[in-house]
Parts: sequence; C-alpha cells; structure tokens
Amino acid sequence: MRVDKTGGHVAALLCSLYESSALITMRAKYLTGLIGAPIAQSAAPAMHEQAAEALGVRCHYQLIEIAGADPTTLRALLDGVRRLGFAGVNVTFPYKEAVIPLLDEMSARARDIGAVNTVVVHDGRLIGHNTDTTGFERATAEAGVVADRGAVALIGAGGVGKAIAFALANLGVAELGIFDADRAKAEALAMQLRGRLQARVADDVASALQGAGGVVNATPVGMLPDRGMAVPEALLHRDLWVADAVYTPLWTPLLTAAKAKGAKVMTGRELAIYQAADAFELFTGLTPPVAAIGKAFDAVMASRYAAA
Repeated sequence: MRVDKTGGHVAALLCSLYESSALITMRAKYLTGLIGAPIAQSAAPAMHEQAAEALGVRCHYQLIEIAGADPTTLRALLDGVRRLGFAGVNVTFPYKEAVIPLLDEMSARARDIGAVNTVVVHDGRLIGHNTDTTGFERATAEAGVVADRGAVALIGAGGVGKAIAFALANLGVAELGIFDADRAKAEALAMQLRGRLQARVADDVASALQGAGGVVNATPVGMLPDRGMAVPEALLHRDLWVADAVYTPLWTPLLTAAKAKGAKVMTGRELAIYQAADAFELFTGLTPPVAAIGKAFDAVMASRYAAA
C-alpha cells in the first residue's frame, strides 16, 4: 500500500488498513506491516510470512509506504494499526524517531536509544521496541567483525545509526568516531553514549576513521536508486572491516569497493534477517526459525537480481 501526502490521504490510508484487517480475519492469524518510504523493495513481507508458515501459523505483512507524513498523518496511521487488529508494525526510514511521541510506552532499550523500529500492539497500547540493536549484535557475531573491540567509525547518527551505536557499545567497542552531515545529530548521539563508550564527533568521514579498525554505514547512501558511497574509496584498505546497513542492493558500491581492497565486509543481509527475527518474536510471542527467514531473504534477492 502506497499513500501520497495529498488531500484525503488519511482517509485512503485508514481504508487500506481496514481492508488489511479484513484479510487477517479471513486468511491469517497475525497482521503486521512496515511503515516508511521508500519500501517497495523491502524483503520484510517474505521474511515474516515465511517464518510464520514454517511455524504452522499465518501472517499477512502489509507494506505501508507513505512519504512526507506529518505527525497528524502518522497518528492517524498508528490509530488504525491500534484499532484494526494489527499485532504490530515495523518502522523504517524516515520515521524511527518521529513515531516516538505517538506511542503509549517504550522498552527501556528503545527509550535509551531514542529510536523505534518495531511497534507492538498490546491490550490496545502501542509499545515501541528496537530490534536493530539486537539484530546488529547477532549479525556481527555471525559475520565475525568487531572482533578486536577497538575503535569504530559510524557514518550516520539517525534512527539506525543510534541503534548500531548502542549495539557497538554492548559489544565492548572502546571508541566510536561519529560523523553525520547534521552535526547536531552526531553531538546528540555522543551525549547519549556517555558512560557506555568513548564517543567523539568527527568533522568529516576521514576524521571519523582515524584510528578505527572498522566502519559502519548507517545512512541511506548507496540504497537504490542511489549509487553513492558514504565512505570515499581512497579511505578504504585491507586492514579495515566494513559493514553496511543497506541491503538494496546487497552489494552496495561501498562494500564492492571495500572487498576489492581486501577488507573484511558485512552486507546488510544479517542485520535484516536478525532484526526481522527479533521483531517477529515480539509480534507473535513465537521464536521464528532464522534459517527460514534467511531463505526468504535470499529468494527475494535472487529474484531481484535475476530481473535486473
């Protein structure tokens, strides 16, 4: 479902949510979804629906693409989610911070981070969580990065950047160099991290990378249709590990260049899979088979590249 910010868009939005709630009554046990823009290329529906199928239950996962939503529109949307039988929704760019004032409650982790990517409906209340943090922690363990616990550069201090910063602190990283084009965001994140690790605000990407053994791109740079690089190629080298939160495409220009330089890399695959697994468990109370989620993700990627 794609909703444009035009006259009558709230009514159209609620009508579409009502249709989704009718679908859940007829066909499925859990109604979930994703709010954000752009999200047409999201692998989330396949991951959640196939996780449910593997467990012998049903799930319908609705993409709710809405660009330029103001607080009034987001409130109307979340009220629809609350009233129409949703188990919950994921939230992605650009609304991970914007939804916070509209929620009834937040988990301690989400409150500390100041960003939400999962909203659970419980007894009519909207409860915010953040599975980007737990997902990134699990992803790095599988990919074998962040092994030396030294300094890391973080590019991007928005919703996903905040979550990754807290994950890196939980993983024992000693120092974090933060760069964001909006310096105020980087400074606010550094303040949030006080007492968790040593955080410094960098004037540019090169400064963030000084002394770092790894770098994480937590910006949308490199996500299709964008083909840019959040880290200049000249700064990449074989002794650096490089992770990208973007998974569309799976091999972003940054990761392709880093791999060519001999650097160890982590695509957005593992983060996408593990944050989805943790969100699914919050929505349903069921522990999903990660292998099924990974298989669904890989099938979406294979189909996309075959069509390209």
